[in-house]
Amino acid sequence: MSNPIPRTTGPHQGQQIFTNGKSLNEAKTAMILIHGRGASAPSILELSDLLHHPEMAYLAPQAANNTWYPYSFLSPIAKNEPGISSGLKVIEELIEQIETAGIPRHKIIIAGFSQGACLSSEYVARNPARYGGLIAFSGGVIGPLDMERNDRGDLKGTPVFIGCSDIDPHIPLRRVEETAEVFTKLSARVNKQIYPGMGHTIIQDEIDQAMKIISSV
Repeated sequence: MSNPIPRTTGPHQGQQIFTNGKSLNEAKTAMILIHGRGASAPSILELSDLLHHPEMAYLAPQAANNTWYPYSFLSPIAKNEPGISSGLKVIEELIEQIETAGIPRHKIIIAGFSQGACLSSEYVARNPARYGGLIAFSGGVIGPLDMERNDRGDLKGTPVFIGCSDIDPHIPLRRVEETAEVFTKLSARVNKQIYPGMGHTIIQDEIDQAMKIISSV
């Protein structure tokens, strides 16, 4: 099922939110799932079957035209606006909705694949707090390689899983390393796994690593 989020400014506001699992009023924890470029909210929501917990509500927002921002995540950030800011606002609005339903932020997991992993990582880096966790399947923080960042705050031991291939055609290994450093400096508990020769996909070991975060929440 789906429901609209409140319309504000930006291309991704007013798009549908697809859900699975417990309703927010019944759930004890929640996961926000962010889809990749060219994909859809229903497609990423299929992960809820693999990342299943009986007390969890799963919410997957839809990007306008199936893309959160038009260019590579390594492009100058201004080039990918207003998509990035609008997408980050969608995550913020969902967290507010979940908290209003009575689920605290430390019970909220943010997860994504590819472009969705990048948007999720960027949100958590820009908005440090104690989350239930961050799960980044083949992604990293947004911006050019070696860009100087000014992230400040404390993730207070938030568990972060970053999984990626060493030869991913979209995600340079250097950015994966930089992303792990960003979250380590923000006091997250980082679990970075590099998979030799893996394609741009999600494998069972990544699901297993993600389930450790879900179980801890």
